[in-house]
Amino acid sequence: MKEKNTNVQRKSAMKWLLVSFLLVIMIRALFFSNYVVEGHSMNPTLEEGNFLMVNKMVYAFSVPERFDVVVFHQDNTEEDYVKRVIGLPGDKIEYKRDMLYVNDKLVLEPFISSDNLRILGGNFTGDFTLEELTGVEKVPKGHVFVIGDNRLGSRDSRHFGFIKIEDIVGKVHIRYWPADEFGTTFK
Repeated sequence: MKEKNTNVQRKSAMKWLLVSFLLVIMIRALFFSNYVVEGHSMNPTLEEGNFLMVNKMVYAFSVPERFDVVVFHQDNTEEDYVKRVIGLPGDKIEYKRDMLYVNDKLVLEPFISSDNLRILGGNFTGDFTLEELTGVEKVPKGHVFVIGDNRLGSRDSRHFGFIKIEDIVGKVHIRYWPADEFGTTFK
């Protein structure tokens, strides 16, 4: 009798493990996606070959925040890009002497190294207003303005315009490879 009871417990435990495993796989597939960084547009924050976990559901109930690092589809292509959100809907964006001004107020970019600015002689991002680049003064409703951290080597909203919020795959949640750079802080 004891042996039969043990077999029933084993079968029950195996079913529980299988259901749990399938549930974890389903949740991961629905809420998270993997992304491998290609290129150098987000250096030094993210480097080519970094493996990222992207939270696909974070914007289902909220909008991006300034300086979120996001993965998105650009121009309805299947190709994904990773960039940093600089401008939110309704924002007036301007760069003067490599300093970001949002709605005419200085906003510091802590992820940009002052060493980069000094080495490059203060022409890291370039001076521009949103209107000069896009023809409109403010970021339109339902869109964001994105720029790569490697300003000199990034193709971003300065080149192709605004990104629809609906085209954002998700927010970069974790860098999990290389293992010595595991982490979640990108601001």
